[in-house]
Amino acid sequence: MRWSLPVACLLTLTACAGSPPVATEAPASSAPASAAAQPAAPQLDSGVILANFDRSVRPQDDFYRFVNGTWLEKTRIPADKSNYGSFGMLADEVEKNLKGIVEHAAAAPGPVGSDSQMIGDLYASYMDEASAESRGPAALRAELAAIDSIGDRAGLIAYFGRAQQRFVAGPPGIEPFGTAAPLLAFVMPDEKDPEVNSLHVYQFGLGMPDRDYYLNEEGRFAEVRGKYQDYARDLLAMSGRPDAAAAARRVVALEKRLAKAQWTNVELRDPVKAYNPMDLAAAAKLAPGFDWKAWLAAAGLPGATTMVVGQPSYIKGMAAAVREVPLATWKDYLRVHVTDDYAPLMGGKYAAAAFAFRETTLSGVEEMRPRWKRGIQQVEFVMGEMLGRLYVAEYFPPESKAQMQMLVSNLLTTFGESIDQLAWMGPETKQAAHDKLAKFTVKIGYPDKWQAKPDVAIQRDDLIGNVMRTREANRRIEFAKLGKPVDKSEWGMTPQTVNAYYSPLANEIVFPAAILQPPFFDAKADDAVNYGGIGAVIGHEVSHGFDDQGRQFDGNGVLRDWWKAEDDTKFREQTSVLDAQYSAFSPIPGMNLNGKLTMGENIGDISGLTVAHKAYRRSLAGTEAPVLDGFTGDQRFFIGWAQIWARKYREDELRKRLLTDPHSPSEYRVNGVVRNMPSFDRSFDVKPGDKLYLPPDDMVKIW
Repeated sequence: MRWSLPVACLLTLTACAGSPPVATEAPASSAPASAAAQPAAPQLDSGVILANFDRSVRPQDDFYRFVNGTWLEKTRIPADKSNYGSFGMLADEVEKNLKGIVEHAAAAPGPVGSDSQMIGDLYASYMDEASAESRGPAALRAELAAIDSIGDRAGLIAYFGRAQQRFVAGPPGIEPFGTAAPLLAFVMPDEKDPEVNSLHVYQFGLGMPDRDYYLNEEGRFAEVRGKYQDYARDLLAMSGRPDAAAAARRVVALEKRLAKAQWTNVELRDPVKAYNPMDLAAAAKLAPGFDWKAWLAAAGLPGATTMVVGQPSYIKGMAAAVREVPLATWKDYLRVHVTDDYAPLMGGKYAAAAFAFRETTLSGVEEMRPRWKRGIQQVEFVMGEMLGRLYVAEYFPPESKAQMQMLVSNLLTTFGESIDQLAWMGPETKQAAHDKLAKFTVKIGYPDKWQAKPDVAIQRDDLIGNVMRTREANRRIEFAKLGKPVDKSEWGMTPQTVNAYYSPLANEIVFPAAILQPPFFDAKADDAVNYGGIGAVIGHEVSHGFDDQGRQFDGNGVLRDWWKAEDDTKFREQTSVLDAQYSAFSPIPGMNLNGKLTMGENIGDISGLTVAHKAYRRSLAGTEAPVLDGFTGDQRFFIGWAQIWARKYREDELRKRLLTDPHSPSEYRVNGVVRNMPSFDRSFDVKPGDKLYLPPDDMVKIW
């Protein structure tokens, strides 16, 4: 199930299928790609990776394969990955850096309570496989005993509350985990008053990635449902449940009931519809029989008196299920989710079962990642920013931040000029857009102030205990923010994340240190590819402030309508054309893109690349760039964009993304974008009859 916060990312990370997001590429590999599969090192004078090109393809017909075709043909997806491309390759390099950091910390942990001690001992406890396997079942038995002791509906609701203390948001784009409950509590800035943190309650609790996995009757989804039921049976059997097969059938039926009540991913993208503040009396009326006070007290939020309910119709349906579904079925549901949560940590048959369903069935991954990589991932889940502080100290040069600041400044100025040039927008809305743009906050590299670290004891021989205690400590930090002023220095990503994001509630764009490396940003390369790479990434994130979601927030992060009605109508006309364009793309026979689900990211791509090209031309100050490697500066700019999206997917992973990912597959982030840009047509002499040609009147221009 997709848990959605109002943060728009450059891409979705799927490090480990079935694991969890922070407040949106692939896991590293145990089997490196073949030598032929590795993209050639860019020529430092141009930044163009010539060895990846397929010269048999005309750029006017398929620009994505013209730039990446040879790479796509020769590259195989490593056995422990669901997809592989430029982002994943850079993430592999970052992971190698992190390996050095955690291994050094494990060998010389430092004083108790220090970053190095906590990171080193947590990693050491993960690498002590024998201890994890011997102690894990006992920890699981204790949790299962708590479930067995539930004697009535009040006890069930209290357990749902206690489960909130183990929630893990994890890296962006990875499903949340650790909460065995059909609803989720989290604290974040209030959409109507983003200076203050409020309690939010969202739909949650499915064992498969999305409601459509339960409801779609297409053959592959039916097959996956059967395998999920088998997985639930195996988890119940391993937990000691008699008649596990019948119990698993009832659990899947319960989850299907919850899935029917859940909102679709498209509905979840509507921030107005998802903002439903209410006090406890109103919440009780919405969900008869659900004791909110008891739930909040068990969650560690006894002082909460109001909440923002994200999906009221789901909460109503969930409460009905709590009243009507037999208590024994709910307890089996909890057993499945708790065992599923701990299985990867316990190793042996538990980890094997989790891998078989979570990664092989859902994403087509062939091999489990090496243990050291899974250990680093676990450290990132619960101590990501602490690890980031050590990463930045060793691997982020200050000059990269200075150069990025110059690029961002140019992009913001150019975006403002683009607002003035919009023919479809009236002067009042343009002024409001300028006001919002002027209030953007830019964060580059790493936080100026590091978050408080969890106050928890880490022991080298107690992996599951370490994970449980650290999860709980992190949640105490989060819940303590309730009702307090928002700390705007906080980041929603770690510095070692190869990604970027825009937050409408903070009206900020954020570029972690790890993405400020080739192929996105190369200080030694020609400006054209840098503007087509990191420049377009900057433009993408700026554009999120004005996409179909971000445009509903003002410059102070307040959810309100600042648009004139006629401009709103014209905006929707443009987005309807974009919806139709992308919904016609079919990466898998019988499955098309969902243009409404991917709308915000498609706007970010088209508008971001358009503004980045204008900024590149602006940077030339009236001169013409030299021809390098046979390409003009404008051509190298577009090549810079295309080569960062080189990526291959396994079919099951791609199928999952078509249902859950707000980003279009990489091919369409190139071909679907450039066909809407007159500057691309001029650069590559695209004419009627070429496959990427769109008549000017059919092109979408939003920002």
